[in-house]
Amino acid sequence: MRQFRMGEGTFEEGSPELQSALAQAYERKQRPLCLCCEKPIAMYIARVDGQLLVKRMPLSGRDHAPSCPSYEPPYELSGLGPLIGNAIQIDAATGAAVLKLDFSLTKRGPRPAPAAESTPSDTVRNETQKLSLRAVLHYLWEAGELTEWTAVWARKRGWGKVRASLMNAARQMETRAGPLGDILFVPEVFHAEDKAAIAARRARALAGLQAAGSGPRKMMLLVGEVKEFPEARSGRKVVVRHLPDVPLTLEDAAWRRLSKRYEVELELWEATEKAHLVAIATFGISSAGVSFIDEIALMVVTENWIPFETVDELRLLSRLAGLRRKSVKGLRFNLGRDQPRVCATLPEQRPAPVAMYIVPASADEDYDRGLAEMIDARPEMTAWVWRTAEGEMPALP
Repeated sequence: MRQFRMGEGTFEEGSPELQSALAQAYERKQRPLCLCCEKPIAMYIARVDGQLLVKRMPLSGRDHAPSCPSYEPPYELSGLGPLIGNAIQIDAATGAAVLKLDFSLTKRGPRPAPAAESTPSDTVRNETQKLSLRAVLHYLWEAGELTEWTAVWARKRGWGKVRASLMNAARQMETRAGPLGDILFVPEVFHAEDKAAIAARRARALAGLQAAGSGPRKMMLLVGEVKEFPEARSGRKVVVRHLPDVPLTLEDAAWRRLSKRYEVELELWEATEKAHLVAIATFGISSAGVSFIDEIALMVVTENWIPFETVDELRLLSRLAGLRRKSVKGLRFNLGRDQPRVCATLPEQRPAPVAMYIVPASADEDYDRGLAEMIDARPEMTAWVWRTAEGEMPALP
């Protein structure tokens, strides 16, 4: 059972006094200290569904004891590794993650630029210097602990919890344009009976976004689940779930590029009945009041909101979803599809945590060399490797 120190008191997780202590610490902006190690580790307090929860600070998971629920496998195993210290920097004074973005949140001119997708992930230009649009989505998922799953959470993760996790994670991040929590818009769960109140809250969140004249256009970030891409008079509309009355426009050329760049994600979404398609986009509102998308990236996730990139990954995640052990999905961030990264980890496995890799049939010598280097760099973890070209999935640890 975890213990937290707040002020002069020490509280066990699950104790009846914890919520009142968290409420006082939240009001005073105090950070709880996790006592899993000899040197206490700073955490932060998040409000989820009216309850106060203690969450780990960005990139601090590896500092916790392996037996602590806040422990996180080394970030070098995923696409997060090359970004740390470059595109993602931790402010030692505040604990906030300072992000360098590879896209703009300001546009000039009377019309939005036609770009529709982030820089292709297999380019080298900004791989370690700035975050692509997709990498920001991956980092929000990672920091929001949405990459984690165990069977005891079955049926307990809907869009409301996803939204709360994303918004709480964004509040721990800073960008050149300001706090990410002020720039990010994630639609709340839509209830028809609360339609007017939801619209009023949305209007407040988007106040100042509508363009006036031909000056610089302010943009915001949207993260939402895509419902459909219906045809429009010119291009497509992007209909986001929980935003039924706010279709976003996407120009025809942008739609063609999006269809090509994210062909795999769209195909997996169409073929997987319970999958969700998550979009992250920079968006604005024209002087006529029309909401438009400037840049967009896509990610397909399981029914439990765990990202996956191939049918083989989906098969492994389906197996892991039935375990009572925690699994953590590894994400690609800015890495190209031809570069190895951990598919998932089992951090609670004993006697040692397990790093799980799926080697595609198309893997070449460079891929195998990179994989071997990753495995050798983490001797404290047991490697589980599935070479899909050699047959069925090996037995789970």
